Amino acid sequence: MKEQTEVRNLKEGGYVLIDDEPCTIMSISTSKPGKHGAAKARIDAIGIFDNQKRSIVQPVTAKIYVPIVERKTAQVISISGDIVQLMDLTDYSTFELPIPEEYRGTLEVGKEIQYLEYEGRRKIATR
Repeated sequence: MKEQTEVRNLKEGGYVLIDDEPCTIMSISTSKPGKHGAAKARIDAIGIFDNQKRSIVQPVTAKIYVPIVERKTAQVISISGDIVQLMDLTDYSTFELPIPEEYRGTLEVGKEIQYLEYEGRRKIATR
């Protein structure tokens, strides 16, 4: 799911679609309008699922897509090496996700954690 908005409405920490990949906005800088053109915005972002840096330059009046990334809660069922098995607390579905570096050794069975979901892709939410 995604919605369309103007570039001028984006904020740091929000989400944006760049190259069909949902990204978290790290910085936005805008230039003044020139003699022959509109003001431009440079958006620097990092991919949510692949951690790749991306940047785009668009006029502030241009339309851009914003992904609707859902933040959900799940309970840890089991931990096997670098993989954790989780159960969603709303629909009780189970799935497995890789454990991020910062969570290694801190996850416990029965504990609740947050995860992000967008178009069937999931990732444990970072702190």
